[in-house]
Amino acid sequence: MIVPVEKFEQLVQKFAPQAKVLRAWTLTGGVSAQVTALEISLPDGQTQKMIVRQHGAIDLGLNPNIAEDEFKLLSILHSAGLPVPQPYFVDASGEIFATPCIVLEFIDGETDFAPTDLDDSLCQMADGLAQIHQMDVSQHDVSFLPTCNETISGRLKDRPAVMDDSVQETRIRQTLESTWRFTNMNPAGLLHGDFWVGNLLWKNGRLVSVIDWEDATLGDPLSDLANSRLEILWAFGADAMHTYTRHYQTAMPALDYANLPLWDLVAALRPIGKMDTWGLDADTIAAMRQRHGWFVNAAFKRLSVN
Repeated sequence: MIVPVEKFEQLVQKFAPQAKVLRAWTLTGGVSAQVTALEISLPDGQTQKMIVRQHGAIDLGLNPNIAEDEFKLLSILHSAGLPVPQPYFVDASGEIFATPCIVLEFIDGETDFAPTDLDDSLCQMADGLAQIHQMDVSQHDVSFLPTCNETISGRLKDRPAVMDDSVQETRIRQTLESTWRFTNMNPAGLLHGDFWVGNLLWKNGRLVSVIDWEDATLGDPLSDLANSRLEILWAFGADAMHTYTRHYQTAMPALDYANLPLWDLVAALRPIGKMDTWGLDADTIAAMRQRHGWFVNAAFKRLSVN
């Protein structure tokens, strides 16, 4: 889709006054933000690509400062050497666009839902998540990030009028509500919040960037691990999920994994009531619900053994 360049040129000239926007086009695949790619010309005659992210109404409703917070976080992470896009500029003035936006480095890579070497990709994914969790956040001001516990407590309090017991919602909620203060087994660290295949960019078989950090929080790394376990189960199956988990545990041997079944239930609660809104075909949704049920049953089985 071709996008008029005039407003984007006004935006770019706020941080690169002599640059010109040659073209702009919408990138598809995102659901939480409108993403536009730009190609600009620089005074020295070179061209450069950039990304403009405009967050959606839901994210802005939860955090009106989301663009500024994402800019601050990406600045910290990029400076620390993590594989994230370099942030160039954030505009929350409302002078050009009605909603805040952030301008980011264009990463030469793409998502890969069918890797040639699945085991190698799973190892890289596990190492990538471990690299995030190993970052020493005490060296940076990340006070603008919410805590994972706050987010999950809100989710538990926000009970729907009717439970979806086809996915064991009542049982999941009752279990978590009765055991919720299980969370402080591991030191709190940086969490991506939505670490899944769609937020990873690859080039020539190598993981080159982790994108879309608007759900970042601080908390137990097992929260991220559990979320990504369910996503990998959906994308690649149970064997892949187990392989990924083993790779992560090898990279993060100091963590206490005793409460992973409870974090799996937290992860399982997250998509309940949402899967049917993701625009997927009926067969895909049915397969996801089947694997979700297997994931929940496996978590409850491990809880009963412990």
